[in-house]
Amino acid sequence: MATLLRIIVLKVALRYDNGTILITGNVHVPFTSLDPRTHSLRAEGLDYQNIIEYLKRSNIEYDDNKVLDLIPSPNISIDETNSQHISLRDYQKEALDNWSKAAKRGSVVLPTGAGKTVIGVKAIEMVNSASIVIVPTIDLMDQWTSVLSKYFPYIRIGNLGGGSDDIQAITVTTYDSAYLRASSLGNKFSLIIFDELHHLAAPGYRSIAERFASPFRLGLTATIERDDNLDKDFPRLVGGGIVFRVHARDLARDKHLASYEIERRQVEMLPEEIQEYKKNFGVYQVALKKLGVRMNYTGAFRRLIMMSGRNATAREAILARNKAMYIALNSRSKIEELRKILSENKGLKTIIFTQHNKLVFDISDRFLIPFITHQSGKGERQDALNGFREGRYNALVTSKVLDEGVDVPDAELGIIVSGTGSSREFIQRLGRLLRPKPDSNKKAKLIEIISSGTREIGTSTKRKKALNKVEAHDNSSS
Repeated sequence: MATLLRIIVLKVALRYDNGTILITGNVHVPFTSLDPRTHSLRAEGLDYQNIIEYLKRSNIEYDDNKVLDLIPSPNISIDETNSQHISLRDYQKEALDNWSKAAKRGSVVLPTGAGKTVIGVKAIEMVNSASIVIVPTIDLMDQWTSVLSKYFPYIRIGNLGGGSDDIQAITVTTYDSAYLRASSLGNKFSLIIFDELHHLAAPGYRSIAERFASPFRLGLTATIERDDNLDKDFPRLVGGGIVFRVHARDLARDKHLASYEIERRQVEMLPEEIQEYKKNFGVYQVALKKLGVRMNYTGAFRRLIMMSGRNATAREAILARNKAMYIALNSRSKIEELRKILSENKGLKTIIFTQHNKLVFDISDRFLIPFITHQSGKGERQDALNGFREGRYNALVTSKVLDEGVDVPDAELGIIVSGTGSSREFIQRLGRLLRPKPDSNKKAKLIEIISSGTREIGTSTKRKKALNKVEAHDNSSS
């Protein structure tokens, strides 16, 4: 009697479903979990490429039911007949080569002013398919749109955000808008570029990377490390680790960026400020003692903030500490030191940074310097930046608006009147000074004004250590 052999063919079908990949068939696939509602396997959009690679390696047949339903795109190439040829610097070529060898996935870390946008433009040309650029601000959306329109003049550049809703083969969108539309747009683009990548780790924004099925991914940033250590998630979200990284000092050595020096100036607060500072800082320390809380580990202050929601003593500690720091950061003695620095550096293009808007307005009134804050209208901001670029203004004063996301004209001197201990804030502010100078031997200078005898000294030390740590990391990996 003949033996009947039954051959089981392993086969699955994949389709995109609101930010996820729905998988049906008779095979268990990695990166998936069982959806009890449909009795099918489901995976995050970002695992699409990993799943395809697994199925191919395992010789498993599959039907790809338009997981990627890409926006039709023309041939995406830079129009060199329009005098828009991009001549890449050696480190930019290396960054793109490394990214290409890493299956066009991973992150590039370059200092502000080193040409990250150009790398993004060339990445879009290399992929030559529908591409989306995610940025944190409307200003950056406008800047990317302008650059892309220049290099791809025959392609309409779409925008999503700031009142625009125009999806094209090359689209620039804000993180906020991409977050809201990720489930519906997640299978429309081959390449997704995360500009100012450090924003992607936020709990809401990371879902953009998770819902998009884009097989090619590029992260761009000057400051990839985060104080909350969530940067450890970037290799998963971007599809790979850091493929290229270089520090400002290395680029300054090769004349690609200006070399720089950092100076710290300490000032004595006024007697009444010292008294008020000590009173409030004393209240803070007594409250910490009552709570039995020590502030000598990462995350301690975050824990104190969480406690303050339900504990009156913790709340008293936070308020007293904030008042003490406000006094130190905004000491009247700093204004006099600023006056001295401006007098010593007459004619230099200068950006003055503060922590609080109140001090921005005070400095603007006292020294008749244009200001930019988050409250400044687009026209007002553009006038200040254009005036600075054209030489009508020699100085600008700002809070945090110019830390990132704004194309700041060349500056020679930066003055930090007040700031946080954030390494990112410090590196971004330094980066505003590093565009190459006409005199290649001229150094950019960043001056910190610190209230002596206060916790602000520790704040300055913290950001300096963070900068040194980045430099040491870059040197060890170069």
